[in-house]
Amino acid sequence: MVDKANDVQAIMADIGQRARVAGRTLATVPAETKNLALREMAKAVRVAMPAILTGNAKDLTAMKANGQTAAFLDRGTLSEERIEAIAQALEAIVTLEDPVGSVMAGWDRPNGLQINRVRTPLGVIGVIYESRPNVTADAGALCLKAGNAVVLRGGSDTIHSNMAIHAALQSGLKFAGLPEDVIQMVPTTDRAAVGEMLKGLNGNLDVLVPRGGKSLVARVQDEARVPVFAHLEGLVHIFIDKSADLNSSVELVVNSKLRRTGICGALETLLVDEVVANSHLPVIVKALQDAGCEVRGDVRTRELCEDVVPATVDDWSTEYLDAILSVKVVAGLEAAVDHIALYGSNHTDCILAEDPAAASEFLQKVDSAIVLHNASTQFADGGEFGMGAEIGIATGRMHARGPVGVEQLTSFKYLVRGKGQTRS
Repeated sequence: MVDKANDVQAIMADIGQRARVAGRTLATVPAETKNLALREMAKAVRVAMPAILTGNAKDLTAMKANGQTAAFLDRGTLSEERIEAIAQALEAIVTLEDPVGSVMAGWDRPNGLQINRVRTPLGVIGVIYESRPNVTADAGALCLKAGNAVVLRGGSDTIHSNMAIHAALQSGLKFAGLPEDVIQMVPTTDRAAVGEMLKGLNGNLDVLVPRGGKSLVARVQDEARVPVFAHLEGLVHIFIDKSADLNSSVELVVNSKLRRTGICGALETLLVDEVVANSHLPVIVKALQDAGCEVRGDVRTRELCEDVVPATVDDWSTEYLDAILSVKVVAGLEAAVDHIALYGSNHTDCILAEDPAAASEFLQKVDSAIVLHNASTQFADGGEFGMGAEIGIATGRMHARGPVGVEQLTSFKYLVRGKGQTRS
C-alpha cells in the first residue's frame, strides 16, 4: 500500500532539489537568452489557445458544480481575449530591463577599495495561488526574468488551465535551451503539497509568495519557515473629500468598484466627507445601483439614499470581491484616515479631491502600499505601473512592497575590488 503523505513528500522534495539545480544555472544566463524564452512562451501560449480553453472549460464545469460564486468564476475564466492578454504580458516582460547584475550603488573607499552593490536573483521562489490561471504565466515569467527558479502551486479549481499554460511556458524554456525545471508546476492538488512548500522543500525554497484568499495567506504567514512576501486581502477605500468634483467622483467610484469586482484593487468601502454628503452621496449611490451594485450604508447614508442595506461592523472589514459596496459618512479627512487605519489592509487607498493640500495630507498619512489621488483604484496593478506583469501586491513593509515585479524578485550582494590592500 502506498503511503500517500510520504508520496507527496517525495514528489515535493524532488521538485525542490531540481529547482535549486536549475536556479543555479539560470542565475548566470544572459538577458538575451531569457528574453528569447519569453518570446517563445508567448508564441506557445497563442498556439496552445485551444488546449488552454479546453482545460479551462473542464475547470469551469467543476467550479459550477461546486457552487462557486460569480466573482470566483470570473477570476477563473479564460477567453481568447484573456489568453491573448497573457501572451502580451509575456512580451511586455521582454521589454523590461534585466535587473540581474545591475549596479544599485557604487563607491570608493579612502584605502582604494572599490565597492559595488549589485542585484542578484533570490534563488528559488515558491508561489501558492488560487483561481487565477494568468498567475501561472505572470509568476513564471517574472521569476525567469529576475533569474529565479520557481515552484508554482495553483488552486485545484484551475488545475487543467494551469497545466496547459505551464506546458506552453516549458516549450519556451526548451526552445531557448534553458532547463525546464526553472519553472515547475506542482502536479498534485493534494493540500499536503502546500505543507511541504511551507516547510521550505528541505531548504530549497528561499521565499514564498501567497496569492489568494485571507485564509490561505493567514496559513502561509502562520506556518511558513521561509520568508514570505505577504499579499493580504484588498480592503480598498476611496475617501471623497469636501473639495471633490461630483462628476469625476461618480465615474471614478463606479469604475473602481465595478470594472472588475474580483480583483484585489476593487473598491470595497466608500468614505464621504459629511460636508458634501447631501450633494454627492445620492448621485453616486444611484449610479452604483443603476450599474447593479448593492450598497450597504451607515445611518446617514440610508437617510440620504434609497434602497440601501444597513451596514454592520463586519462590512467595514469585508473584502467582497463582488458587486457590493459599503458606504460611510465621516467627519472629514482625519476621520477617514482613522477609519482606514482601523479597518484597512494596507493594500490600496485613494482620495478624490481638488484641494492639493488635502490630497497631500492623505497621501502622507495613509500607510498603504499604494495610495492614489484622483484615479481609479483598479490601477493597483504592476502592469499599469509599467512593471510588466506582477507576482502580487505585497502589503508588508520589508523588502518588497506594492506590486512585486522583477526588481522586487531580486536581492543584492557587494562586489569589492582591491589591489592587494590589507587591514591593519
